[in-house]
Amino acid sequence: MSDLFYIEIFNDQSLFTIEKHIEDKIAAAVKECLLHEGIDRKCQIDIQFTDNNKIRLINNQYRHIDKATDVLSFPITTMEDGKIISAEGDLNLDSGVLLLGDIIISVEKAGEQAYKYGHSFEREILFLITHGVYHLLGYNHNENDNTMIDRQEEILKRVWNNEKSKKDME
Repeated sequence: MSDLFYIEIFNDQSLFTIEKHIEDKIAAAVKECLLHEGIDRKCQIDIQFTDNNKIRLINNQYRHIDKATDVLSFPITTMEDGKIISAEGDLNLDSGVLLLGDIIISVEKAGEQAYKYGHSFEREILFLITHGVYHLLGYNHNENDNTMIDRQEEILKRVWNNEKSKKDME
């Protein structure tokens, strides 16, 4: 990705193929989120793609909600609104990389939502990635505050515009 930001992608499902170009867009979206928030140290995010059944089990185990969801975020570093509150113990001592956390996405749910909202599977995956990253960065969403969603939309526009610009240059 870059010298500062590392992502590990694990594919634990066989319903959708996560192709290289999607992984590249995921990396670009993660990088844009972190840069937008001024994160300027080596850090890592792990991303797991799974199906509805597996994410339902995880959702039930950790949140006591027995239903499939689209994305779950498990922060390791304590953050609030993009600022590190505590990184004690959240550092890979061998590499000096700050471990931000894990994002788990149901590609099955992403496919359902892409169809429901009338956009591409790729766009839905990127929306869920940015959503997960902002949760790792300590943002939350509620009815009265659209800060997190606004930031996600801004990142998505940047990533899509960069892709369009690259295609125009070819």
